[in-house]
Amino acid sequence: MGHKQDVGKLAINNGAVLTRRSLLQATACFIATATLPREVAIAAQAAQEVSPVMVRLSTYMSEARDRALPENVVREATHHILDTIAAMVSGSELAPGRRAIEFARAYGGEKIATVVASQVLCGPIEAAVANGELAHSDESDDDYAGGGAHPGCAIVPAALALGEQSGISGTHFLRAVTLGYDIGMRAMETVGAGVKDTHNLVGTMGAAAAGGCVLGLNPQQMRWLLDYSAQQAGAGIGSWRRDTEHIEKGFVFAAMPARNGVMAALLVHSGWSGVNDVLSGQENFVVSYAPKTDPAGLIKQLGERYDVTLTTLKKWTTGGPIQSPLDAMENLLKRHPFEANQVKQVVVRAATSAAFTVDNRELPDICLQHIIAVMLIDKTVSFRAAHDKARMQDPAVLRERAKVQLVPDEELERLIPKRVAVVEVTLTDGTRLTERVEAVRGTPQNPMSREEVVAKARDLMTSALGAAHCTALIDKILGLADVKDIRELRPLLQSV
Repeated sequence: MGHKQDVGKLAINNGAVLTRRSLLQATACFIATATLPREVAIAAQAAQEVSPVMVRLSTYMSEARDRALPENVVREATHHILDTIAAMVSGSELAPGRRAIEFARAYGGEKIATVVASQVLCGPIEAAVANGELAHSDESDDDYAGGGAHPGCAIVPAALALGEQSGISGTHFLRAVTLGYDIGMRAMETVGAGVKDTHNLVGTMGAAAAGGCVLGLNPQQMRWLLDYSAQQAGAGIGSWRRDTEHIEKGFVFAAMPARNGVMAALLVHSGWSGVNDVLSGQENFVVSYAPKTDPAGLIKQLGERYDVTLTTLKKWTTGGPIQSPLDAMENLLKRHPFEANQVKQVVVRAATSAAFTVDNRELPDICLQHIIAVMLIDKTVSFRAAHDKARMQDPAVLRERAKVQLVPDEELERLIPKRVAVVEVTLTDGTRLTERVEAVRGTPQNPMSREEVVAKARDLMTSALGAAHCTALIDKILGLADVKDIRELRPLLQSV
């Protein structure tokens, strides 16, 4: 029966048909490749078909270290780096940060990278974990106004750890961090709808991109980098919301993705290969999470839209949904000054999802009722006040807190990702004061000035580093473009 088959063709298991000539050619190619040096074999693998999206993305990523950035992007990236490092320093005074430093001290490897606000030097992976946890020890770091992303707390630690290992310049560091924001946020935009928790997605993809830029990976290596980061990007489940100490939350949002990104970059840099195009083919990154999504979202406006300029710097060191109510309270106090004992009631209207996040929470910096009470008494909310848990039991604060009512508002929910809030203050004499905040201070629509960014950094860092040390660190970061070797920051990043 076999003699009756067309001997010029051979059927294979998946139903495809090969001619005898093509089969012999493929076999010869396989034998030749198997006997070639490793470098040639890798080159042959690299010749596999790669989609136009992946070609554009990997090429852009590889060229980022040598691509000049617009002046406004450099300014914003500098502000976000300063803000994130300030969050690391202040995090050293909180429980998650202390645990991070203890971890690095106990398990750190070769003395390569700095653990901020300590004297610990360790390997880049351990430093990324520790500094990520430090950066998101609370709610001081930057975030995306619509939720689902705290990019800086993973991207900056990853770039810093690998930057110290490589001794890159301040300009190279700025470009790596900027690329991290661009790739991390586009990953969320493209496949985020299918990921249960997007914080690790943004952080892992962003940290890997920044790390690949720091290490100077070529386009082919960038493709493998994206493969290894995509394999790690879907981790993270919402159980962190039950963490009352912010330790697990810091791990999920920052320490884990910073580690993921650094590990992916180091593996590829050391010679690991992978799938050439994780954006196309069977079981690819996009199909796995958002089958109907166009992978071209990952290259949308690359080189035109810089996402570091679209990420919010928080004026207040509190949870994101509390930012607009605090802005409203500050505006009311400026326009019509009043004392706490003159207030009869404060009604805060917020989007339903925002209200859920900050309604009577255990931690002071994410409890709206408590923070508004502090604002009534102090007329501002400092880092120290926002993290004074003992003050949650202060009779004076509890007296003011009883006046605060949080109202979930479906109309405001429909405006998300804009975090609009309405605050109504009724005074004991019957006066009613109302303030609606459409654009939170620190958002792209209402950005903070450099003076405000520096003032926040001082508030976060002075108690840990001292005033003079703090000033020197701020000046060094603001002058990153003139830094020849990022390791020049080390003595300023370390504790006194």
